[in-house]
Amino acid sequence: MPLIRNKLFYAVKKLTGKAIGDFNLVSDGDRIAVGVSGGKDSYSLLHMLDTLRRRAPVKYSLVAVNIDAGYPGYRTGVIEEHLKSCGFEYRMVKTDIYRIVEAKRNPGTSYCSFCARLRRGCLYSTAQELGCNKLALGHHLDDFIETLLLNQFFVGALAAMSPRMLADNGAQTVIRPFVYVEESAIAQFAAENGFPTVSCACPVSGSFDINRKRMKNLITKLACEIPHIRSSMIHALANVQPRYLMDGRFTPFADSEPAANPDIEEF
Repeated sequence: MPLIRNKLFYAVKKLTGKAIGDFNLVSDGDRIAVGVSGGKDSYSLLHMLDTLRRRAPVKYSLVAVNIDAGYPGYRTGVIEEHLKSCGFEYRMVKTDIYRIVEAKRNPGTSYCSFCARLRRGCLYSTAQELGCNKLALGHHLDDFIETLLLNQFFVGALAAMSPRMLADNGAQTVIRPFVYVEESAIAQFAAENGFPTVSCACPVSGSFDINRKRMKNLITKLACEIPHIRSSMIHALANVQPRYLMDGRFTPFADSEPAANPDIEEF
């Protein structure tokens, strides 16, 4: 399935390549498992990594991995047909995650966060079975900054995501090559290329992650007044100034004080 080569294609390709270079996401000999849920982000990531692979200065291979959580109505056949028709190596994994979530979830806790943790564990184990040293996930720029706000507003921590980090199992490196790509660009890219997106079929998806939706709406409203807000926030994650924070692990509050940064405003 050839991708439409237009201005949007080259913009997404450039930003993905920049992230790979900035954070050393791909190395020679990598075997990368790409989590493919059937959504716009994962389809787009798989196709873009495949496009870059064909002319990359290093050699790496890809295998798409789909985790079927067992929700009634989840159309795995649509996903598998797309992967097969495009010639991708892939692995479809059937699980009992839905049953486990229904049985084990504590009342009042997030349905989706529990499911996501279980799915992530299945991705790790499948990647290991397939001999993959890296796992690529389709989180985009908006996911990064929404997570930053969620942690500040509801957890009391300055934390977001990392473009590259060791997986919880210590066996793979998780990479997020879409860190510089906005969600709106990915949505348009997926639509223009006709990717057969499917929903997760979660019975509570309509009410999923209310707080994340609140953060998304907040950023959208602020962007009407501050057009560059997304770009500014993503760059802030790579421009940490410990002297202007309160964490004694980074700035010991002793007699000697670190020098000020004249570029930082103290409002």
